[in-house]
Amino acid sequence: MKRTNNSIGLLYEMAVFATVVEADSFSAAAKILGVSPSSVSRSINRLEEQLNCRLLERTTRKLRLNEQGQAVYQRCKDMRSAADAVLDVSGQSNPLPQGTLRISIPKAIGHLLIHPLMPEFLNRYPKVNVQMLLEDRYIDLIDDRMDLAIRITEDPPVGMVGRKLLNIEHVICASPDYLTRFETIEHPRQLREHSCIYLSEQPKDRQWTFHKQTQKITIEVTGRYAVNHTQVRLDAAKQGLGITSLPYFTVHEALQKGELVQVLPEWHFLTGYTGAAWLIYPPNRYQPTKIKVFIDYLVEKLSHSGL
Repeated sequence: MKRTNNSIGLLYEMAVFATVVEADSFSAAAKILGVSPSSVSRSINRLEEQLNCRLLERTTRKLRLNEQGQAVYQRCKDMRSAADAVLDVSGQSNPLPQGTLRISIPKAIGHLLIHPLMPEFLNRYPKVNVQMLLEDRYIDLIDDRMDLAIRITEDPPVGMVGRKLLNIEHVICASPDYLTRFETIEHPRQLREHSCIYLSEQPKDRQWTFHKQTQKITIEVTGRYAVNHTQVRLDAAKQGLGITSLPYFTVHEALQKGELVQVLPEWHFLTGYTGAAWLIYPPNRYQPTKIKVFIDYLVEKLSHSGL
């Protein structure tokens, strides 16, 4: 019974702690909660005393969660979601999804697939705000306080829940003008003689691997122009600067219009950026409505997109 009483006594401090983490300052959290900054500070001190550990590393400029703080924050966030679920059951909460949704998305997918869907979503749910981080690097949802992420992977990471959105395929292509200057490309080995526009983030980005039935070959491409931006590579290929690899969803219109031509269509291009695009999120029995409706919306729009 004593532990239960102690737990109940911590509920307010837990809510304050979650607010401080998300607001990234004591003063901002105080404004949200309608209390003084000193009151917020006392609540955090009480929580740390009860847990017998430090949760926040404080400097004059910012707050930083330590490892224990990260774990505690996730539990506090779950507790608040559970409270929202109770209000939903009782009919006391706002019937509309509301709040800020933070999502991490690879740049090309965010720009070309997700961003065009946002006007309809924001109109459909006027009380939901979206903070979309377009970033190709790995994002830790807990450390970076993200609600959701889209990742290209075979399976969702351990400890995460995933909903498959669509498959990402890459194609090799070039402009008709560029291709007319050379012999027909019939084998991946011939790409060694061409100017290839490759992704330039990692050394292995110059290693292009192809698969056809029982054959598999990897070649190292070269070229005068390398760029780590999908749209720029697309534009460069249209301008006749060389042969490039692009996700099919970025290039299908250019292929249909004849602005680009697929190279080696009978070969399957293998890359770490090819696979299923998953919507990833932490497991939560009391998932906030804003997250549920966003997940359902993306699945509705992308699962049968034909891309």
